[in-house]
Amino acid sequence: MDPIMLVLFALGFVCLVKGADFLVEGAVSIARKFDVSDLVVGLTIVSFGTSLPEFVVNVIASFGGNSELLIGNILGSNISNILLIVGITALIYKITLKRGTVYKEIPISLFAALVLILLANDALLDSSASSQIDRGDGFVLLAFFLLFLYYVYGITRNREEKEIHHTSAKYPPHISVFYILAGILGLYLGGVWVVDGAVEMATFFGISQSVIGLTIVAIGTSLPELVTSAVAAMKKNSDLAIGNIVGSNIFNIFFVLGASAIITPVPFLFERNLDLGVVIFASLLLFMFAAIFKPPHVISKKEGALLFICYVIYIAFLVISA
Repeated sequence: MDPIMLVLFALGFVCLVKGADFLVEGAVSIARKFDVSDLVVGLTIVSFGTSLPEFVVNVIASFGGNSELLIGNILGSNISNILLIVGITALIYKITLKRGTVYKEIPISLFAALVLILLANDALLDSSASSQIDRGDGFVLLAFFLLFLYYVYGITRNREEKEIHHTSAKYPPHISVFYILAGILGLYLGGVWVVDGAVEMATFFGISQSVIGLTIVAIGTSLPELVTSAVAAMKKNSDLAIGNIVGSNIFNIFFVLGASAIITPVPFLFERNLDLGVVIFASLLLFMFAAIFKPPHVISKKEGALLFICYVIYIAFLVISA
């Protein structure tokens, strides 16, 4: 394998993470310049920013016809978000969840996975159909995403009216614009290098692009969530730690995959149902830890360790199978 490609592949993840960071920094500064509240900034720009690496990689993979890498990245990111990142975050400091997160947001993320398994397996319901996520399915996913945004708006509207707190812009306008442009450039270059490197790596080792997407690419594009949640855990900010993860999983399926399918239909191999099953299992496990196990509404260090062990077993299975 070309060593230069390996270097660019690794550098691509750096560009994705820093590009998303720069874009968010610039966008937040401009939003505050126009007196947009911190609450709205956090629910829109910051949430979108942590999922930008997955979005950019998938858009580039869509245009390049690398559908296996695309679906692998989505499923792998959602698996790593719960099993790896929530696991590591809970090991740093126990996660205390609000009732709404346990009984509303986590079930919504589980619902998103169930919707995907129905849309992706058309052939099981209609023998004349092919198993793929077509443009119609993409619009369905985006429609659910809009409903989710409406839900978020509804639960924060009253709070925003009560907590009108604004912060001055961090940077002058020309610096903010520079950050945005630098972020866009970093995301583009990072996305191209990661996709090209993943395709070459899969070809060199003789394994499918989806396995590369489920492992290396998924972990790499989940780095913003890992950093955000780990820092939040160290600051004992449980809401941000778990909200970032659950929101990212919903965003990945409803928006990122929906937008990718509209660009080009995404073929869905039957064996990927196993990975989708792991997404559902991880979501159920998270819900059980938060809602059923004692103490309620808490992800303890022991439960975090169990999540992490499950992730190690899953990755070992993928490597052995490949």
